[in-house]
Amino acid sequence: MRSPPPSLPPSGSLGRRSAILRITELFLALPAALSFGASAGGALGITAAGAGRSSSTLSMSSSDGVAVVGCGVLGTSLCRQLVENSHFGSRTVVGITKTPSRHEQIRSAVVGQAADDDRLQLRTSDDFASQQDVNKKFKDVVFCAPPSGFDDYPAAVQSAIEDYWDRDLGGCFVFTSSGGIYGQGSDGETVTETSPTADPATNPRTAKLVGAETACREGGGCVLRLAGLYTLERGAHNYWLESGKDIQGRADGIINLLHYDDAASACMAAIEAGPTAVAGKTFLISDSHPTTRLGICESAIKAAKYAGKTIPPIVGGSDMPRGKIYDGSWSDATLSWKPKYESFDKFMASQS
Repeated sequence: MRSPPPSLPPSGSLGRRSAILRITELFLALPAALSFGASAGGALGITAAGAGRSSSTLSMSSSDGVAVVGCGVLGTSLCRQLVENSHFGSRTVVGITKTPSRHEQIRSAVVGQAADDDRLQLRTSDDFASQQDVNKKFKDVVFCAPPSGFDDYPAAVQSAIEDYWDRDLGGCFVFTSSGGIYGQGSDGETVTETSPTADPATNPRTAKLVGAETACREGGGCVLRLAGLYTLERGAHNYWLESGKDIQGRADGIINLLHYDDAASACMAAIEAGPTAVAGKTFLISDSHPTTRLGICESAIKAAKYAGKTIPPIVGGSDMPRGKIYDGSWSDATLSWKPKYESFDKFMASQS
């Protein structure tokens, strides 16, 4: 195991990147955005409507609850795992969304047929702000809403810390960032929690993440930089194989991956580790089995859903960046965490 990382160094410039690879990064290196997409149901908000419930019937019984800010794929998985995990006992789990449009779907995914399970509460920010009698602060907060939902992402994270988190209760604030913050990588170099980020001055997306991470750490929270997220139906593999369009980038370009459920379990592990272990720190989370663009396609067609699909042409040449390898061994050990899905290849093979 590597030694604990010191404070993060200043961001280093990794130069201008090609437009083609920036587009590819949308599918590979921005887990927060992939977590939501079309199924987001919103970024920030706490909503007072479980399926069939009015906002007036929902209230916090105590402030030791867990708030999940943003209930897309990642946030919904986290809510489900929190409700199912005996470590969290009878603690209330509050899912925070921008609108109530997906509340019924979220509730079904989290508690299934147990629609009367009051441990899960779903709210919007507007409802939450208007109910002055509701305890607005929580022992633990996980912020996994994507940058796309905010004009000022760092300010949104800071506001969530100030408005929703009661640090005096001894809990944690967890912010899910992206390994894309390091930039594309040039020749398969290894990055760790302390590696320089891409230059925010030349990369607006990186600037949002750097600012949000800084706000989180300075506010006493911790940062989880996530690898490229996937499920059977979501991720770069689905886009490539279903669209049939040329794949931009090198066939041997390195991609680091993480199942959505494992990303959620890492958030839960950070909460369980406690503020002494995680406050002010940055963690790098992946399945520790990097693959390639070609490898992703070859693994995906092992699943029944993609059986018979033709792998599109991969058009990047050897003059394009090869990518980077994540080494999150310190993070894994510190959080006492390991992924349920050991690798993308094994997951896809299990879906045959």
